[in-house]
Amino acid sequence: MSLFRNEFIDIIEWPNQDANTLVWKFPRFQDEIKNNAKLTVRESQQVVFINEGTIADVFQPGMYTLQTQNLPILSTLRGWKYGFDSPFRADVFFVSTKQAIDQKWGTKNAITISDDRFGMIELRAFGTYAYKVTDAGKFIKEIAGIEHEYTTDEIAGQLKSIIATRFTNAAASGNIPVDKFASNLDSLSSIIMEKLNADFTAYGIQITNFLVENVSMPDEVKKEIFEYSRLNKIDMQKLTQFKAAQSIEIAAGNEGTGGIGAGLGAGIGVGNMMANAFAQSAAQQTTANGAPPPLATSVQYFTGIDGKQAGPFDAAQVQQMIQSGTLKRDTLMWKAGMAGWAAADTISELAALFSNMPPPIV
Repeated sequence: MSLFRNEFIDIIEWPNQDANTLVWKFPRFQDEIKNNAKLTVRESQQVVFINEGTIADVFQPGMYTLQTQNLPILSTLRGWKYGFDSPFRADVFFVSTKQAIDQKWGTKNAITISDDRFGMIELRAFGTYAYKVTDAGKFIKEIAGIEHEYTTDEIAGQLKSIIATRFTNAAASGNIPVDKFASNLDSLSSIIMEKLNADFTAYGIQITNFLVENVSMPDEVKKEIFEYSRLNKIDMQKLTQFKAAQSIEIAAGNEGTGGIGAGLGAGIGVGNMMANAFAQSAAQQTTANGAPPPLATSVQYFTGIDGKQAGPFDAAQVQQMIQSGTLKRDTLMWKAGMAGWAAADTISELAALFSNMPPPIV
């Protein structure tokens, strides 16, 4: 409630602040503010004085007696050099600095991003956020304007649009690895929140909480991302055995489409690799039981890349190198029993592995 004496305002306050109002203009009507009027700014409020459309003084929480000393900008604008004795007129805006919580955001259209490992991917995202006004002067100037009242509903549309745009720009910039979109939403939320606050400072707003609740993308991409994330946490020996078993199934299925010889060749090649893997596993198990392991019988390969010899590599390591693209079809290879170096895809047991890889994009 504001009190009036002799048509002059001597108490300025906003006692009935509600949760949905962000900006409330003090109802001065045709009355003037009295010299030495009392201004009360409660916690979670800031007050902005505007003189003839220009933002003058901003007050933080506290109780003030309005004099030249605490109205330095307004005093300058009005030409008060030695203080003032007569009432004055100014627009007074109370701005709420409470948090607005549980606000919703989302991408209206799919975002297309480019990733070094997975190529072009389309995704959508949605979540919640919270914000508060930290600089009342900037907020009125950039967002609210000088309306008599400005609510959270009025700003919701603007903020959602800004957040969706910033999220899209951050996602499409390529600075965020795609695996964070699917497997680490907490980290993604922190990255986006930091980027948003770098922009929202100019509006006098701070994002206090930002959550990405869900990111949707093609299932096959998500599955591959999860496999990458597990590579450092699983037994590579078992993974090799599992992949080899899958390759045998694929080779067997190809007998009816690619010819019996092709299917059997792939099966034999991968079968040899799986046999070596099982032999290594058995040796490890025997060692664990206290008995000496059998002599190693797995084939050892050497590579010649850029004129430099490397190795030896066992079958499982060679398979991983082929899958990662480190070892190519024309990479020179040698193993015991070979007369000389030869291209990898001319070695029968390795040729089957290349047959399961997609051809290069022309």
